[in-house]
Amino acid sequence: MTTIPEPPPLHVRAAFGARDVEPELIDGGPVWRCGEVALRPSASPAEAAWVAKTLDGLRVPNVRLGQPLRSTDGRWVVGGWAATRWLPGRAEPRHDEVVAVSIRLHQATAGLPRPRFLDARKDLFAQADRAAWGEEEIELDQDRGGRLFDLFACSRRPIELTSQVVHGDLFGNVLFDGDEPPAIIDFTPYWRPAEWAAAVVVVDALAWGGADSGMAKRWAHLAEWPQALLRALLFRLAVHALHPRSTEQSLRGLERAAHQVTELL
Repeated sequence: MTTIPEPPPLHVRAAFGARDVEPELIDGGPVWRCGEVALRPSASPAEAAWVAKTLDGLRVPNVRLGQPLRSTDGRWVVGGWAATRWLPGRAEPRHDEVVAVSIRLHQATAGLPRPRFLDARKDLFAQADRAAWGEEEIELDQDRGGRLFDLFACSRRPIELTSQVVHGDLFGNVLFDGDEPPAIIDFTPYWRPAEWAAAVVVVDALAWGGADSGMAKRWAHLAEWPQALLRALLFRLAVHALHPRSTEQSLRGLERAAHQVTELL
């Protein structure tokens, strides 16, 4: 049985000016809409505050960003919750457009300094990221993606791309609304090359978004693309092997994506 997340408490809603609005859970969570305010829980207040400060001053051509909101006393985070302006739209299978959004976004974030909180991350996504880049050895369930991870890890070669602040989870977090510019509704920061962030979108789209088999090749003009794509695949395989809610169906999707990556290696 699916557990419904707890809505933002009244004092949190009040702090961000949404006291009298009934919270509405969006697409199963974790975001709650309260009128014109979107509230999202965060396990790391430092990260949530960094994201809010960063997005507050960030401008990306032809992209809508959810404007971060301060509480009535000036805080970015209250009780483990951060707020942005609600952005209309929905995720659509316009996968190449999402990659294009990734490229524009990361041109805008290229000069940002490395966030200090990244060194303290120990969640499964951080572990999977470091494993994909060969920076940490972790034990992966062989039947849940670990076997495929080990197979592809042997194809890693040195890569000379420049790391920067990137959004590592754009798939499903880019919304489209008619003729409006696409909207980014979340920001999951990593310190990796921009090409890797684009490659994660491609792997996700191939695995779970129904993208056509030529998508990976369409972006092959990006620098060191085969190795960036390989590390994106390894990242998703490691996440799958570590995540308690991974399914056989999602693993089959990654196997389809792996077949496309193989053709470029």
